[in-house]
Amino acid sequence: MIYSKEGLRGVFFGWSPTFIGYSFQGAGKYGFYEVFKYLYGEKLAPNVPKQVVFLAASASAEFLADLALCPMEAIKVRMQTTLPPFANNLREGWSKVIREEGVGGLYKGLYPLWARQIPYTMVKFATFEETVSRIYGFLGKPKESYNSLQQTGVSFAGGYIAGIFCAVVSHPAGTFTRCYSSWGLGDSC
Repeated sequence: MIYSKEGLRGVFFGWSPTFIGYSFQGAGKYGFYEVFKYLYGEKLAPNVPKQVVFLAASASAEFLADLALCPMEAIKVRMQTTLPPFANNLREGWSKVIREEGVGGLYKGLYPLWARQIPYTMVKFATFEETVSRIYGFLGKPKESYNSLQQTGVSFAGGYIAGIFCAVVSHPAGTFTRCYSSWGLGDSC
């Protein structure tokens, strides 16, 4: 329907805040995860079970990463869900939110975003780490004894399995976010 009424531009409307927001969020999520995993697992609590470290590191990483995602998500949602569109591009949307609501307007949906993204990321990283560990345990040799293509295959399998678990966890939280977010759109569910 969107394509038939608005063409290709309608299908990709809001792509720039999505691209920028998830780029920053992804870089923060994966970068901070490694930092927190080292900090918590090696420095602060070296005797804590690894699963606890994975969960704490991923929650901490996502908490910070969402600070970069939220403003872009706020603009994208407003662009895509209001008629007429709230803004025609990222620059216009950013200026309009700041002018009308201040910087706080960019973070109205932060709590629901955390409610969805933090559990998702915790499941993603903990499941991935545990799955990869179990695959290597099943194979019977340490990771270093496999070539890079084989290691990539194990990582792919771990990511695929983690994705299944993430879908189970994120769907209810995504519904919650959609219905109860405070993006300032007057949602009613």
